[in-house]
Amino acid sequence: MNDLPWLTVLIAVPLVGALVTAVLPKASRTTPLPKQVALAFALVTAAVGVVIATQYDAGDGMQLTETHTWIEAFGVHYALGVDGLGLLMILLTVGLVPVVFVASWHEADGRNAAAFFAWALALEAFSLCVFAATDVFLFYVVFEATLIPAYFLIGGFGREGRAFAALKFLMYQLGGGLVLLAAVIGLYVVSADAGSPSYLLSDLQQLDMSTTWERWLFVGFMIAFVVKAPLFPLHTWLADTTEHATPGTSVLLVCILDKIGTFGMLRFCLGMFPGASEWATPVVITLALISIVYGAFLAIGQDDILRLIGLTSLSHFGFITLGIFALTTQGGSGAILYMVNHGVATAALFLLAGYLIRRKGTSLISEITGVESRAPVLAGLFLVAGLATLGLPGLSQFVSEILVMIAAFDYHWWVGVVSVTGIVLAAIYVLWLYQRTMTGPPVPADEGMRDLGRRELVAVVPLMAALVLFGFYPMPMLDAVNPTVESLLEHVGVSDDQPTVPVAEEGAH
Repeated sequence: MNDLPWLTVLIAVPLVGALVTAVLPKASRTTPLPKQVALAFALVTAAVGVVIATQYDAGDGMQLTETHTWIEAFGVHYALGVDGLGLLMILLTVGLVPVVFVASWHEADGRNAAAFFAWALALEAFSLCVFAATDVFLFYVVFEATLIPAYFLIGGFGREGRAFAALKFLMYQLGGGLVLLAAVIGLYVVSADAGSPSYLLSDLQQLDMSTTWERWLFVGFMIAFVVKAPLFPLHTWLADTTEHATPGTSVLLVCILDKIGTFGMLRFCLGMFPGASEWATPVVITLALISIVYGAFLAIGQDDILRLIGLTSLSHFGFITLGIFALTTQGGSGAILYMVNHGVATAALFLLAGYLIRRKGTSLISEITGVESRAPVLAGLFLVAGLATLGLPGLSQFVSEILVMIAAFDYHWWVGVVSVTGIVLAAIYVLWLYQRTMTGPPVPADEGMRDLGRRELVAVVPLMAALVLFGFYPMPMLDAVNPTVESLLEHVGVSDDQPTVPVAEEGAH
């Protein structure tokens, strides 16, 4: 069983599922077969992900590795492997896709719903390959490949204006991808000059490159990841995308695809360019702080609920990036946990907002009021997801924020002070959103408004359970990521400050 190429199987299952779903008849309420097939493939993928997790041995480095020569002349390999970082991203991905499918069961009816589910499976397959790739060229190929299903999910489904949003998304992402391509070519030049070209991460980590080359290559990779994450000032595609895409698509993009940006910062920027990462830390932390505060202020001023939720992620990605480049164990572990917990909480917010919009017929906050009196379960779950987003103790994102805040204050007191304002502003935009939409007098037109149905609860209750479970018991995730973070920091050449213990005078008892 251990000889089975589990990571290849993990990637192949949703890819085959996408092809099978695409050739089935158009799905509808009366023809649910394509949806059922897609959900079955997503559940099988999740089962494979669980098997991989059971075989993972925390602290044992890169595991379940596969390496096969692909383009020998350029040192390109089909190489996969998983460590604590990759494992959590894989589990997040395989967990969210079935949830999105259940929540979006009727979202694409009236159009080619089979295409929606097929593109979603393709996006899952490419994302899983990104999180498992240990060859930089392979990473680049699937990094760019994710744009194809993402573009069609945004442009083919959603609200009026989606075509422009899809084009804006694609232009930003292609721009970042072109810069990344230049850096990938630069890596070939550097490795070839050193003796033999190789794109294997293990080889590149040992490469002795000049300071100039390392800094330029770091900048190339970092620009692509800042676009993907996103961070200020390359974030403007985010709000347009979440406003016009379907809530299910927004979950796939913000909670899975965008994590590739911060994943890449950890895996490749710190992993391959440790000296340049230290050199760029002041600039990156400044951009992260701007993103935290600016994103929160933008969210407070929004009237479209989906646009607001999208902009909260600009602030949250600022926290994640801050944790990464604080270069401490607490910061790195907190950042990785933040990636997972943000994915769960934001997915819940998007899906619940989608349920609300379908009932009200509008996404404008100014036109929604009194929901809790008509749909108390919907309002209650929305409040829990919102409280998780603002970092309420007892819910999972609190653990992440505490670790990142410790790292921020360790880096410099003023960095910690600025980042704290992001938490205060988060409380404002979450609680004000809830107060405006859920409280107040009910609208007479909402007399027959129904609460959440069984299928809708099946989609969001697991997310709520995860928010509570990992709020009280985050140790399984920490046990998985701590060895990876410690290894990265050791590679960068930094270590946490140790507490100073006074030495007792000789003869003292």
